[in-house]
Amino acid sequence: MKVAEQRTTEWQDIQQKIGLSSFALKMIAILTMTIDHMGFILFPQAFWMRGIGRLAFPIFCFTLTEGFSHTHDLKRYIQRMLVVGLLSEIPFNLAESGQIFSIEHQNVFFTLLIGLIMLHYCVKASGNAMKAEVVIVAMFAAEFLHTDYGAWGVLLIAIFWFTREYKWYQPVLVGGWNFLFGIPIQYAGIFAILPIALYNGKKGRSTGYFFYLYYPVHLLILYGISQMIVIGR
Repeated sequence: MKVAEQRTTEWQDIQQKIGLSSFALKMIAILTMTIDHMGFILFPQAFWMRGIGRLAFPIFCFTLTEGFSHTHDLKRYIQRMLVVGLLSEIPFNLAESGQIFSIEHQNVFFTLLIGLIMLHYCVKASGNAMKAEVVIVAMFAAEFLHTDYGAWGVLLIAIFWFTREYKWYQPVLVGGWNFLFGIPIQYAGIFAILPIALYNGKKGRSTGYFFYLYYPVHLLILYGISQMIVIGR
């Protein structure tokens, strides 16, 4: 026990010295997401870009659980996620399929929104059985609405939430999640645990609305570039 406690203390010291704030994690997620989307939209043969992008979603899920635990206005948080999800849908559809409207696949903000609502009801639920029911309902909702990452995405949010006091389990569970996802390229997502493990518990600089606006705007820009390339040919 003393050895484990000593290792925990040593790791906490490392986190404080070279650790990453929530702001830094979000910037890493945004960067890797952008590389991923550039690969998907502009360079479909560059699988290495898609591999780098696998780090983004786990980091976003982790920062969501941190945001939930620290928010002073959950209602506003939920409303913000909903509004951005709606605003991002057309840019997402254009970037993914070239269509303005599509019911086949919804953007990741709806996955995060469902996860956020799930966390709210998990906190209110009494007993593990009821908490499990909340998670299952949320997973079904994500699948029914065809959100990005679907039930697996919601499950990852739940994993981060329920292991927030047992962070040593996260590498195993997150690693298992990436391998069980069923898509080989998703295996690269295991590396997301490295920046997450360096999280120092600090908020860092405020992103304001930058994070929320960046998602739909960068999709529109990449789609526009792809169309200019097509016209140029």
